[in-house]
Amino acid sequence: MPRPVLRFAPSPNGYLHMGHAYSALYTAQWAAAMHGRFLLRIEDTDPQRSKPEFTEAIFEDLRWLGLDWEEPVWRQSERFDIYAAHADRLKQRGLLYPCFCSRSEVAAAASGTDPDGAPLYAGTCRHLTPAQIEYRLAAGEEVQWRLRTEEALELTGLLTFSVAGPTPTDRSQIRYARPQIWGDVVIQRKGTPTSYHLSVVIDDDAQGVTHVTRGRDMEPSTDIHVLLQMLLGLGSPIYTFHKLILDGEGKKLSKSKGSPSLRSLRESGVTPEEVRQKLGF
Repeated sequence: MPRPVLRFAPSPNGYLHMGHAYSALYTAQWAAAMHGRFLLRIEDTDPQRSKPEFTEAIFEDLRWLGLDWEEPVWRQSERFDIYAAHADRLKQRGLLYPCFCSRSEVAAAASGTDPDGAPLYAGTCRHLTPAQIEYRLAAGEEVQWRLRTEEALELTGLLTFSVAGPTPTDRSQIRYARPQIWGDVVIQRKGTPTSYHLSVVIDDDAQGVTHVTRGRDMEPSTDIHVLLQMLLGLGSPIYTFHKLILDGEGKKLSKSKGSPSLRSLRESGVTPEEVRQKLGF
């Protein structure tokens, strides 16, 4: 049997915090317990927010925690042509359509929210004619490409995936995926040939990832990932959703909220051993 493969895949859009530390330590712990491989992947598909200094800080912080990983480290910004090719396959099957809506337009037309709490896309651009699309593309309007989720589900039928918990070594259970609750999700964002949903399933398959360990906040997105895996003929790993590290108000840590970074803790004199002990490792 092939060795299990697990990965930690942060985005270099800020410094890592204690929540990232928990996820990295959790994943590395179970990779070691399963005599598997521990990979590090840099998910730097956002050209506006991803910075080289944050990538270097990820390496520094993880080494400070005592972690090691296999080389080479994959950087998603170096794989844009691969993601674009997979998206083209979906376009050729009529499963993607261009969307020219701004965030404010999406919010104004929405009648509900997706599992992340964002405005649910109302399908405004779904019925644009080829002539309208050609005109707007020729005019240089910013465009993103969305998945025709209902049509995709007609092709795949009922979708399931395997979840093991509370650890990756527990007996897995079968869950049913409900990607329709996301509506027509973005597969290619404006200014980049991919989205998180597309690149993560492509790379997990390409790297032979057998077990995906994620925070519980990422659990709903798995429904979309399972749909994309089926459409693109990719493998589906076993999923485990670990606990989140919360702040004093009971909310999850976040870069955008300015949660204390590992770097700031280190500079204040906190040791790796203290971080591990606090997180239960």
